[in-house]
Amino acid sequence: MELRRDPVTQSWVIQEDGPVAWPTNGECPLCPGREALAPQTLYEHPFRQPNWQVRVIPHLRPLYRIEGDAQRRGEGLYDKMRSLGAHEILIESPDHHLSLSHQDDENVAQVLRAAVSRITDLKKDPRFRYVTFFRNQGARAGQAIEHPHSQITATPFIPRRIVYELRSSLRYYELKERCLLCDIIKQELAQQTRTVEWDDRYVALCPFASRVPYETWVMPINHHYSFEEDLTGWDGQVRFARFLKSTLQRLESVEPDYHLVLHTSPNVKAKFDKTGHWQSLDSDFHWHVEILPVAHVESKSYSVKEVYYNSLLPEAAARELRAATITV
Repeated sequence: MELRRDPVTQSWVIQEDGPVAWPTNGECPLCPGREALAPQTLYEHPFRQPNWQVRVIPHLRPLYRIEGDAQRRGEGLYDKMRSLGAHEILIESPDHHLSLSHQDDENVAQVLRAAVSRITDLKKDPRFRYVTFFRNQGARAGQAIEHPHSQITATPFIPRRIVYELRSSLRYYELKERCLLCDIIKQELAQQTRTVEWDDRYVALCPFASRVPYETWVMPINHHYSFEEDLTGWDGQVRFARFLKSTLQRLESVEPDYHLVLHTSPNVKAKFDKTGHWQSLDSDFHWHVEILPVAHVESKSYSVKEVYYNSLLPEAAARELRAATITV
């Protein structure tokens, strides 16, 4: 397995010589009693207890390998390197059938706490430029194992969409000396046409140029550039857990399958970054979670796939999600 960079778009692509089957032996590798499948436990709560609530383990079929260095090399004009990084599974509950949106607030907060701990730890490694947390729910979203879980990855590059966000946020800040997402939040709260729900700390909204039906972003109202530095305390973790649960329940009432991805700040201590490269990052970038439901109806095909087609206006999607029934 290796990483190759597209010389046109500058995006990195994982190349693998054929798919590899999951080492499950027909049983769920994430359920209690199967702990021996993982070579080590990276995080556990409660620690070293048989009745664990949350665990983080190395991925059983990792896309990235943590050993060694990147071994960056060229092949003519092309660039490639080892698939260096980290790939971990965050087991959200010992219950095989309990989805994240239906756990107790405190249980979801423990999942967030585990993510904060692992992202913070992985960012100490200067080989990794970007670390994030994501989850795919449902077969149509690519969920490979039924047991509810999230994933954490660390990579020696910054994903292309994050690069776009970083550049756009920086340009906006240089022009107006304000955070782009802060201004978006302020306008959306004032208009309340695309907002799904909000409280004094967080807001969920369907973005103005939504890529898919019911696309929803969840973000803090008050500015902060780093998820793992913002959610360090238990109170904040519980508050965000409660809000995230509510948003997920609304989305699942219309589309149960989705991709959820955390957009947080890059690793400013990565050894490949230029000195002073991130001078205004804490002011111009705003962490957020993007949730893209996987619709039952396929989107229209385009020759240029970066041009999205969305058959549902975000204003209509937000109205429907606001009216959805949720469990408090």
